[in-house]
Amino acid sequence: MTTWWNAAAVYRDRRVLSMVFIGFSSGLPFGVLAEPLSAWLTDAGVTKTSIGLFALVSLPYSLKFIWAPIMDAVACPGLSKILGRRRGWAIAAQIGLLISIFLMGTTNPVTNLWWTALFAVCVAFASASQDIIIDAYRVEILNDDQLAAGAATVTLGWRLGQVGSAAGGLIIADLWSWPVVFAVMAALVIIGSIAILINPEPEFEKPRLSTTKNSSKLEWFGGIFIAPFRDLLSRPGWVGVLLFVLLYKYGDAVLSLMKIPFFKEIGFTNSEIAEVAKIFGFNAIILGGFLGGLLLARLGLLKGLMTCGLLMAGSNLVFIAQAQVGAEIWMLMITIAVENVTTGMGTAAFIAYLSSLCHQSFTATQYALLTSVMAFSRTVMTSGAGWLADQVDWSMFFILTTVAALPGLLVLAWLMKVDKKRL
Repeated sequence: MTTWWNAAAVYRDRRVLSMVFIGFSSGLPFGVLAEPLSAWLTDAGVTKTSIGLFALVSLPYSLKFIWAPIMDAVACPGLSKILGRRRGWAIAAQIGLLISIFLMGTTNPVTNLWWTALFAVCVAFASASQDIIIDAYRVEILNDDQLAAGAATVTLGWRLGQVGSAAGGLIIADLWSWPVVFAVMAALVIIGSIAILINPEPEFEKPRLSTTKNSSKLEWFGGIFIAPFRDLLSRPGWVGVLLFVLLYKYGDAVLSLMKIPFFKEIGFTNSEIAEVAKIFGFNAIILGGFLGGLLLARLGLLKGLMTCGLLMAGSNLVFIAQAQVGAEIWMLMITIAVENVTTGMGTAAFIAYLSSLCHQSFTATQYALLTSVMAFSRTVMTSGAGWLADQVDWSMFFILTTVAALPGLLVLAWLMKVDKKRL
């Protein structure tokens, strides 16, 4: 049996540690579209129902599997010739990200909310395109037994980017103005570009199935667009797998969407939320990520997923205590510590599971499809969270988010039973 000390050795691998830089590139736009955008809309007087509907601007994360095969198989015009296929597409996505974040900050949600939403969608599209490439890169360079540890270190980088834009955005908003916030966030994209440029292009490409140099257009289309999905859907129990991917983090996603309106409604300021929920909470979620990686290395993938999922679901209940206590900083620290540690554990475990499902011939496309299914629960399925929060009190809302986590755990229990029979 693997000891805890041997399990921890995986974090000393250079490839695992390099994931910090890769994760930063992915986390930055998520921060922009989360707390700063939500707080900006709240300050502008946008209703909670409309803020909830703003989750739909992240729909590109759910649809990125549509254009992932092209980015997986076709070179980016101009840039790929200089930088390589992976890095060329990554830099192109980051250029689009910088421009769209800046332009979003020039809009006025009070007078024309549609323009704000349009540029928010552009941010999400550029971010989703970037994720297609860097997720494939991460999966390709790590061994199977390094996936959970890689997920933990990529989460560290992801949180550095996400906290830099989320907490920093809230603080800057209190000091200056929202247009300044998004101008600064746009400039931070350059850090991600440097991270891409100082890391090498993959040394070799995995062979594509069903395509050769002399393939017809129909065979090429089948190999690029159809074969990745056919391979994934031919796996035993694939319906249960997709249901699990859809539902595992659903309760956490519903909670996350309404955290900022909740904190602001009970009396916390932007700076207090930034200092506690983001800066203090950063250490908690990173600790959770490393604990999740260690737990999976010790218990195995499915058992680790179940343990992390149960803890993540139960942590939602601590928000009930926060609602009863009110705007007390000490209680906010407890709430954030519990929620972030368990979220970090669940995220590391979930990323490792998604990575393990990918066939090496279709890494970018299949990972994009799986994360698109996951993103569907975070966007479309959570778009009614604001409406729900308007209909019930906060305590009942947090109870319902815990209930929302249970279907995913039931599907996981079934997958564990099927896997045990297979063995």
